[in-house]
This record gives sequence, structure tokens and C-alpha cells, in this order.
Amino acid sequence: MIPFRHGIATFLLISTLFALQDTVEVKRKDSKKAFIYSLFPGMGQAYNGKWIKSALVIGLEASAYVSWQENLKKYRDYNSNDYPLNRHRYLEKRNKFAWWMGIIYIYAMIDAIVDAHLHSFDDLMESSLDQENSKGNKYAE
Repeated sequence: MIPFRHGIATFLLISTLFALQDTVEVKRKDSKKAFIYSLFPGMGQAYNGKWIKSALVIGLEASAYVSWQENLKKYRDYNSNDYPLNRHRYLEKRNKFAWWMGIIYIYAMIDAIVDAHLHSFDDLMESSLDQENSKGNKYAE
């Protein structure tokens, strides 16, 4: 538990140091725009430039939707001679895929918002503190 506390203290110290640097220019993505784009599955990831993740979300949503439709059709057109499972099982599978569609949709929305919010984090971590000191930052030693 002690290393966890040291990690949190270090994180807070580093984030405070970055908050004091007001002259660093960083590209930002707007979390609100990411939310608007994410209303259509995968587009929030595309807005953030995460193309593979966008394709994955779209593919998962499409796959869950197709499976939902297939089980719905089997449930409606059920004939015990045509299908190996009983009718109630197709209803359960249909509901399972409906839940998966919702879970993937909500996950993609949250992921797009968080990615947009943390978009500048990598640039901040790669920037050097020496750049600030050479510009005459008042916090330089």
C-alpha cells in the first residue's frame, strides 16, 4: 500500500508542475465535440485520430447488431424442426446481443471523451522542462 501512496504523491507533484507551466502550447481536442461525434458509434474515435479503434468499435457494433437480428428472426419464425435450440434460448441470445450493443456504445462514448480530454498528455510528457527554463520562466531555478 505504501508504494501506491508514493505513486499518487508523485503523480500529484508532477501534475502540479505541469499546471504551473502556462507557456506550453499544446494541441487540444475538445471533449464536447468528441461526445457529439461519439453519438454515432466509432466516430468519436475517428475524431481523436484513433482509426483502428474506430474500425473495431464499428465492427463490434455491426456484429452485435447482425447477431441480434438473426436471433430475433429465429425467435419469431421458430419451428422446432428447423432450429436446434428451443425458442426461449433464441430470446435469451437476442437479449444478450442487445445488451452487448448498449455496452459497446456506452464504452465507445466514454473512450472518445477520455481520449479527447487526454489528447495532449503525450505531448506534455515528451516536452522538456528545459524548454521552459530557457524561455525565462519565473519558476526556473
